[in-house]
Amino acid sequence: MIHNDVLRSVRYMLDISDNKMVELIKLGGMDVTKEDLLTYLKKDEEEGFVFCPDDVMAHFLDGLVIFKRGKDESRPPQPIETPVTNNIILKKLRVAFELKEDDMHAILKASEFPVSKPELSALFRKFGHTNYRTCGDQLLRNFLKGLTLRVRA
Repeated sequence: MIHNDVLRSVRYMLDISDNKMVELIKLGGMDVTKEDLLTYLKKDEEEGFVFCPDDVMAHFLDGLVIFKRGKDESRPPQPIETPVTNNIILKKLRVAFELKEDDMHAILKASEFPVSKPELSALFRKFGHTNYRTCGDQLLRNFLKGLTLRVRA
């Protein structure tokens, strides 16, 4: 799933303005202009569309975690993880919204895309682990859909 789709989904889910999106990225440790952000939020076929780079997405996700949960002053800042994969996006959303395993299952079930417990836990394994599973676009899309239903309800 391209990062632009994730940005648009989270923006819709939280019903936040362009300026707030810029603030979230800044919370994550990166400055981006509103004009740059608007090019990332455009649809693929629109004129002026630009693919959202990995570093912008990584800082946005970190900023989202800080926005939703607050900054943990007791820990040093973590380095950003690039390239940003669907698995990393799923992990960061799980942390930001403080979701437990049961919450994840309920969200996926609400979007009519249920997964088993072993399948779900495999998505959160470290890359290279024997049970690691890559998060597909369809799963992430359905998770975002279910999370939107939960947040905006």
